Amino acid sequence: MKADVLLGLQWGDEGKGKVVDVLTPEYDIIARFQGGPNAGHTLEFSNIKQVLHTIPSGIFRKNKINVIGNGVVIDPIIFKKEIESLREKGFDLSGNLYISKKAHLILPTHLLLDKASEESKGKTKIGSTLKGIGPAYRDKTGREGLRVGDILTGFVEKYRCRTENHKNLLSSYYHREYREALEIHEKEWFEGIDVLKSFRLIDSEVFINQMLDEGKTVLAEGAQGTLLDIDFGSYPFVTSSNTICAGACTGLGLPPGKIGKVLGVFKAYCTRVGSGPFPTELKDETGDLIRDAGREFGSTTGRPRRCGWLDLVALKFSIMLNGVTELIMMKADVLDRFETLKVCVAYETGGVVSETFPFEIEDDLKPVYVDLPGWHTSLTDIRNSGDFPGNLKKYIRFIEEETGIPVTIASVGPNRNQTIIL
Repeated sequence: MKADVLLGLQWGDEGKGKVVDVLTPEYDIIARFQGGPNAGHTLEFSNIKQVLHTIPSGIFRKNKINVIGNGVVIDPIIFKKEIESLREKGFDLSGNLYISKKAHLILPTHLLLDKASEESKGKTKIGSTLKGIGPAYRDKTGREGLRVGDILTGFVEKYRCRTENHKNLLSSYYHREYREALEIHEKEWFEGIDVLKSFRLIDSEVFINQMLDEGKTVLAEGAQGTLLDIDFGSYPFVTSSNTICAGACTGLGLPPGKIGKVLGVFKAYCTRVGSGPFPTELKDETGDLIRDAGREFGSTTGRPRRCGWLDLVALKFSIMLNGVTELIMMKADVLDRFETLKVCVAYETGGVVSETFPFEIEDDLKPVYVDLPGWHTSLTDIRNSGDFPGNLKKYIRFIEEETGIPVTIASVGPNRNQTIIL
């Protein structure tokens, strides 16, 4: 068996969690492979709305194993709150949530360092969610991190040793007073460590490969989006991990030859949270209308998302990087109210038109648009693709022709049952 991979193709917030929830019945195991609790995967079904930050989005389906892989960084406080929220709704995860021993921990001092670093940048800040994710990954690559497996033996001593350097940085380099905030944070953090200990801690790379060899089906779930990838995104306005398909190999211990289908999720338009270039951004009433209709506010931070038209230059770049085999289009219903839709098919800068995603997106870059007719009718009650209005079918067909990849799912609303297989 091969593991299928599902990931985002834009700047995150594409609706990956909802799609994972819909597809989970087809799989035995759902495994999250990278990112931290800055991710917010929102799921809605049966009058329940739940935002998941660390736990894989297959958790609401019975008899499915969910794995937090080694590529994820975990904040024990957020993890504890997530578990408590789910238990309050009647979901017991004790038997079907496994956690990699090699996943790294976000320490309380990582959050303090994240805030101090972002504030020190002034106008050049990158728009961090201040969840401590960047400092945690920095310690991972600097070989100074703490992993989930470390909590099993001699953990307090390891923790004190690791945080001493952070304290020196906060006081000597950033000139911050940290003691009171750290003391309050540490108490809840160690309570979260106790919650982590109550789950099955595994060598996830061995487990997942064994399951594949035994004929089990696996879906690897990504967080954030391709254009936030640490190597290939709009650097430095990116996240701290590899969000592309290759991240599933390093984040779960999967050999490249064991990757099957690659499912790329994108919105029928574009959004972005925080700072960074955004060629098709609409800083006008149209952008506001898309934001309001799509409820485009961060599920983790609550920040309003920047909104714009669909960018096919960026989308084709993401498809190339990931080897996407199927496209999944989300939030088509948000565009219900428009008579005309614009789609970016090229960039113009300095009088030169290009369809190639550039090394750096400069301020003078302008999107080149084509106009497509809108469907101008509500999609939210449609449950069969045969009932799609003609202009929506044309919109989907245009995307397929431009990218060369089939659109196999289209979403027409936030609920599980508003996800239409094409």
